[in-house]
Amino acid sequence: MKAVVMAGGEGTRLRPMTASMPKPLLPVVNRPIMEHVLRLLRRHGLTEIVVTVQFLASLVENYFGDGDELGLSISYAEEEVPLGTAGSVKNAEAALRDDAFLVISGDALTDFDLTDLLRFHREKGAMVTVCLTRVPNPLEFGITIVDDEGKVERFLEKPTWGQVFSDTVNTGIYVMEPEVFDYVAADTSVDWSSDVFPKLMQAGKPIYGYIAEGYWEDVGTHESYVKAQGDVLERRVDVDIDGTEVRPGIWIAEGASVDPEARLSGPLFIGDYAKVEPGAEVREHTVIGSNVVVKRGAFLHRAVVQDNVYIGPGANLRGCVVGKDTDVMRAARIDEGAVIGDDCHIGEESVLSGNARVFPFKTIDPGAVVTTTVMGEARGRERLFGARGVSGIINVEITPELAVRLAAAYATTLKKGATVTIARDHSRGARALKRAMVAALQASAIEVRDLENVPMPVARQQTARGSAGGIMLRTTPGRADSLDILFFDERGADLTQAKQRHLDRVFTRHEYRRAFPGETGSLRHPPSPEDPYAGSLCTALNLDGIAEANLRVVLDAANGSAALALSHVLGRLPVDTLVLDLGLDQSLPTETPQQRADALERVGRFVSLTESQFGVRFDSVGERISLVSGSGAVLPDERALLLMLELVAAERQGGQVVLPVTTTRVAEQIAARHGVEVLWTTTAPDDLSHRVRTAEDPILGGDGRGGYVIPEFSHVLDGVAAFVRLVGLVARSELTLGQLETAIPQAHVVRRDLATPWAVKEGVLRSAQEAAGDRPVELDHGLRILEPDGGWTLILPDASEAVTHLWAEAPTADAAKSLLDHWSSTIQWWHGT
Repeated sequence: MKAVVMAGGEGTRLRPMTASMPKPLLPVVNRPIMEHVLRLLRRHGLTEIVVTVQFLASLVENYFGDGDELGLSISYAEEEVPLGTAGSVKNAEAALRDDAFLVISGDALTDFDLTDLLRFHREKGAMVTVCLTRVPNPLEFGITIVDDEGKVERFLEKPTWGQVFSDTVNTGIYVMEPEVFDYVAADTSVDWSSDVFPKLMQAGKPIYGYIAEGYWEDVGTHESYVKAQGDVLERRVDVDIDGTEVRPGIWIAEGASVDPEARLSGPLFIGDYAKVEPGAEVREHTVIGSNVVVKRGAFLHRAVVQDNVYIGPGANLRGCVVGKDTDVMRAARIDEGAVIGDDCHIGEESVLSGNARVFPFKTIDPGAVVTTTVMGEARGRERLFGARGVSGIINVEITPELAVRLAAAYATTLKKGATVTIARDHSRGARALKRAMVAALQASAIEVRDLENVPMPVARQQTARGSAGGIMLRTTPGRADSLDILFFDERGADLTQAKQRHLDRVFTRHEYRRAFPGETGSLRHPPSPEDPYAGSLCTALNLDGIAEANLRVVLDAANGSAALALSHVLGRLPVDTLVLDLGLDQSLPTETPQQRADALERVGRFVSLTESQFGVRFDSVGERISLVSGSGAVLPDERALLLMLELVAAERQGGQVVLPVTTTRVAEQIAARHGVEVLWTTTAPDDLSHRVRTAEDPILGGDGRGGYVIPEFSHVLDGVAAFVRLVGLVARSELTLGQLETAIPQAHVVRRDLATPWAVKEGVLRSAQEAAGDRPVELDHGLRILEPDGGWTLILPDASEAVTHLWAEAPTADAAKSLLDHWSSTIQWWHGT
């Protein structure tokens, strides 16, 4: 006997889950519903299967193929238009004319005894046997009334409570003889219960009802879909679970990685090659699909998470459904009843209520509150570029596919045959994604100079030596799971805002250039780029007085690529150095703030023990430095900038220093004392370099975060150049850093970031300006509100994140905090955030 599996319905009540996936393919405990049905058929000896398909038919056919992997023989009958429950079977009549056949829905979960159903059909000599089951609430189903012999007396579709004369409902499972086709019209929409069965009863044909015992769930709503998962896990239905029960109720599939410190409360299921990190909590009736990542601190309870989903740290999911290939970012909350479609991006700290329905390919902004259906046009990032280039979590936001598209878009902004210099830090993620970008550049007719692992300043300098542009891949500072992709112009500086927008447009429109035969770019690996870098650095900077000063300095290379340049520089510098953490460590591509603080304290101890003049610690790519005084005290980055300004200004007695507007106004006092002019810049990463390059007489640039521009050598941030410049300044000043730091007035600048939903960000500056009243304001970059005592507050909405940044400075620390508290509460009150 053959079986017909009906798999052509659209499943409209299950949208948005069925917006991009046919209902029979929806997974129940990591297997499609229809696969559970096919396994049931095989268990009862039904191995020849005809599948009727219509909506997204190719997805069903591609998934199950000819059925060989399941030990079945599957053929397909495709409908061009929906033909109804009977019309779809009629469409497969040619394959079913030889014998009785069984009809079953491909989207109902059951473990009925089909063998006994077939026995009943044969014993009764029925033309049609309808499989029935008892349910407590029959209103959503068709009621079937049978006599004592099992013969059907009446069918009633979708009854009211006043019509409920029986609790036996039609399950959509039938056994039929081929003669039934004589009562079904061809090529038209026909249903069994409402059209065909009444005709058979009128003609006196034998129709029987078989009341089945066992589990049956019509997975037709979101509630029943979530319920079916729990029923499988509670073993209320006899189906196979593709995993190992490692302890009662805890099912884990092959290759899954669950940290011992993760908290699991079964019954639950974790799919193959999923990863659950320490500190995550997975509660009962949760189903985690294949290749899902659940980060530290996430909480899941009765959540159905389909394949290839990323659940960020601190995310909270309760009683919801999350479609495949979706990213749920840090601290997002998805409440009971919410449904997220495939390929969505749920932003950080967003909240989706139980009524939320998010259709596939949608982006929910960070901090957004969603209470309804989101089904408009898909939206990507607000901006491709952020404060650190193009940034994101490796293999979640920054994937090989994205890297290829980015490189192709960048190549398209350049001329064919142009040269691009590319480099990376020492992390494995940067290495893998750099290879993807190299291939895309070559395929776009670009010549590639691959520097491999080099410090950031070396990559910038090499880019400026004959390349049309450059790319640097590095681990995001403080986030080992994330990557930054930075793009340089022909000078080795970050792309200007205008060039970023151009690249963004090409990327968004998919307007990628491809090389014709013979135009594919070449790949070169320049030998030892650190050596010419060190030579030109020591030639450009003033090294007078260093040899005579007999300086002793402690350096910490942070196990990063800065060590590659230092080894070449120190051989040319007459300084006694103790170098820590000189070797590269792929397992430590970056460090947490606490690790950085601990490392600086260690540098301080070595400075004290060796009686060194000062200590310097580099970041992992050699772009920024942190300073330690001769007493072993760690200098905050803002304080170190003032110290560097004092040294440079005192030696030059004139010129211009370039600083971001967030810098303390103590800098103006220091500069004025030495006849130096301060040029203020925005906080944009490219603006500092641009202002240094275009200034008439620049002597220093600094970003207040350990980054310095040394104009004598280059116009970009360079930690190694800043170190060499500092050595010369200290040697010639004949003062210690401690003495210099003590003479500099104390500054009191505090900062805070406020979560600000995108919907209200555009009104932040306008409302703050209104609240400023009669106070003077400046609008060069953000909104600066000036106070009578010289204090100020700067309010700056972030361009790429749902955040507003605030800085405040006042004569005392308490006054600065009071200013910050006042404007924080003002902004939050104004917008109800």
